[in-house]
Amino acid sequence: MSPKRSRSARAKPRPASAPSPPMSRAGGFVLRSAGVGALPVVNRLLCRIRLEEFLKDALPREDGRTKLSPTKALLVLLRNLLLSREPIYGLGEWAARYVPDLMDLTENEVGLLNDDRVGRALDKLFAADVHSLVLNVATHAVKEFGLRLDELHNDSTTVSFFGAYLDAALEQRVLGRRTVAITFGYSKDHRPDLKQLLFMLTVTADGGVPLHFRVASGNVTDDTTHRDTWNLLCQLTGRRDFLYVADSKLATRDNMAYLNQHQGRFITVLPKTRGEDAAFRAAISAGHVSWRPLWEKTDEDGEMIDVYSVSDRPVGTAEGYRLVWYHSRRKAELDAIARAGRIERAVKGLAELQDKLRSARSRYRQESKVAEAVAKILASCGAEAWIATEIEARESETFHQAGRGRPGMDTQYVRKVRTRLDLDYRIDDARVGEDAKSDGVFPLITNVVDISELELLKTYKRQPTIEKRFSQLKSDFEVAPMYLKSVHRIQALLAVYFFALLVEALMERELRDAMSRKGIESLPLYPEGRACKRPTTRRVLDLFESVQRHTLSRDKHSTEIFITDLTRVQRRLLNLLDLSPKQYGR
Repeated sequence: MSPKRSRSARAKPRPASAPSPPMSRAGGFVLRSAGVGALPVVNRLLCRIRLEEFLKDALPREDGRTKLSPTKALLVLLRNLLLSREPIYGLGEWAARYVPDLMDLTENEVGLLNDDRVGRALDKLFAADVHSLVLNVATHAVKEFGLRLDELHNDSTTVSFFGAYLDAALEQRVLGRRTVAITFGYSKDHRPDLKQLLFMLTVTADGGVPLHFRVASGNVTDDTTHRDTWNLLCQLTGRRDFLYVADSKLATRDNMAYLNQHQGRFITVLPKTRGEDAAFRAAISAGHVSWRPLWEKTDEDGEMIDVYSVSDRPVGTAEGYRLVWYHSRRKAELDAIARAGRIERAVKGLAELQDKLRSARSRYRQESKVAEAVAKILASCGAEAWIATEIEARESETFHQAGRGRPGMDTQYVRKVRTRLDLDYRIDDARVGEDAKSDGVFPLITNVVDISELELLKTYKRQPTIEKRFSQLKSDFEVAPMYLKSVHRIQALLAVYFFALLVEALMERELRDAMSRKGIESLPLYPEGRACKRPTTRRVLDLFESVQRHTLSRDKHSTEIFITDLTRVQRRLLNLLDLSPKQYGR
């Protein structure tokens, strides 16, 4: 499931049963110690979103032979993702280190946790109506936490897989549901050599809280997913007037027309393949575009991050949608750096090809093969527009003696002409200069006319919120590589990952909102007590990792419970999260 420790841990023998918590005996007293960690913090959020209740309703009914309910197994798996990210087969050993009742388990049930039972729980989750489960949980979370639904952001990422996955190469029906295909496609991880799945996510602008997710086959393109996603969001929110923000894959004629005709409101980026883009950049080159200062963006310390300007040139799209052109000073710098890097890589590749052509052992004999190699180099670097190339056929002649013997005055020689291919290339400075005039420029397209140019820009600039969730999926939760074979279990596991993202986002939102309400600018969460202005869930959970519960008993009659003394920072965090420090871990 998780790559953390997986490579080395796979060689370890699997425990027959989960080990008991540490225990000491002295003078008739028995001391048992077990971990508490951040479980009470996680449990409070799980309780508030009523995930256990919704899971029980969604999963098939349990029969009398079930020793450990699938709901409990899935919730332990979810807690593990949030706290430790242990591999599935080590789940029982991990759970045994913690207080059982904090995971709603008995001591006997802890010993029942193994990869087989968790796998069967994933089977049941896949066979359930995951779509309805997610909608129910998200709908309740919106009400419980008062999430604003006026602005939603959608994007996708890819989850890569190592291995052939031949049984998952095509979509098929398993357990009454249709699976997706693990196959090759456009890799957002820049690993075209790996098979993948497409993971789509929609979050609120209010805290970046995940509302919905979908998993699609690895060869599915983003532009084909937006209409179905928007319809699902309409069902979830009960409205159509929310702002739907997405990347340029939304900006197809069919997608925009569908949303516009169904009273949807969208904001996206105009693709460079559109004619409006080329026309505007030509106007920039001709000096027909002027810019008006719009926004000086600063960070939390008041340092300037970027300066944005907006074009005064009125433009629209062929369909009549609103089109606004912006200029970013920071983006202009990055565009120039990126172009220089592409040109540098292309020149290096062409120089290596040139050396091969001029070598005495060159294998290039056909001009078409050289042209193919040149095109491949330029395309791989994205530098076709800025480098001009020319392939030349140059003749070289050699002479050798026609017959044997010593050469003399009458010796005849045979002239041999050999054609060698050579490559000349140069950087098109004029084209580079023309393109540099458009550095930092980007267009936003929308059918919303009642928001200002500044608000339109700020709305789109909240799109990186969803990129943060993808970063957490791949770094905090280490979603890939995934050590599961069955695609239907992989799909079910990705649903558990979605709930982990939901809990993590809600915790961040609750903590930051509490800090804002109480006028707290920062918390000393960084090493050496340094200030943290925007605390993350990962930092909060790690802060409670050392908390334990110690149970002291004698003759099984009297029992005393001791909890690790909480630090001042821990108590402050619990108060902000509306948890009682005195009752923590009891």
